[in-house]
Amino acid sequence: MDTKEVGDHLVALKVMRLTKPALISPTIVTCDFKDLPGNILNNYLKDDATSVVQMETLAAGQFLLLPQSFGNIYLGETFSCYVCVHNETTQAVQSVSIKADLQTNSQRIPLSTQQNQSPVMLDVDETLSDVIHHEVKDLGTHILVCEVTYMSNYNTLASFRKFFKFEVMKPLDVKTKIYNAESDEVFLEAQVQNITSGPIILEQVSLEGSHQ
Repeated sequence: MDTKEVGDHLVALKVMRLTKPALISPTIVTCDFKDLPGNILNNYLKDDATSVVQMETLAAGQFLLLPQSFGNIYLGETFSCYVCVHNETTQAVQSVSIKADLQTNSQRIPLSTQQNQSPVMLDVDETLSDVIHHEVKDLGTHILVCEVTYMSNYNTLASFRKFFKFEVMKPLDVKTKIYNAESDEVFLEAQVQNITSGPIILEQVSLEGSHQ
């Protein structure tokens, strides 16, 4: 996710979630050479930089696509994000600092490692960046709050904040059923369902009974 300031700020803020990139594939549009377009569409597909040579019609990609949005985040995942402040002016900017917090339904969590460091000077085209990691432990709406502070041309502190909202969802659904047998034995059936948009590898499934 890329955010640039539209006001009179001297620096620009860019934020991108760090996730596993996906392969980008070309748009497959072909036709028989006897049709009206002839080989125009086929040649266009062969010239597409994202297509694989000799396998253009398989929709197989060879280039990685960086995340275009925050996407889905599931409970227990580690939220990783790249935060960058860029000086796009023609002069040095003094006392630049970044602060990042994660607002949940119940608490506000400081994330940025730059918060305990002294402000820095950004020369022309220089950047101040930070990579943050946090294991999400709450469901529901989360808001990443990024605040940038710097010294303005009037020798006063200026700041702005940006908000990035995303949802933390439940990855698994567990249902249980209890059966009472005539022999006074109790049988427990547990159903674990993957409710995410992709496959999940279960490394361990355990059942812990209460000590009563």
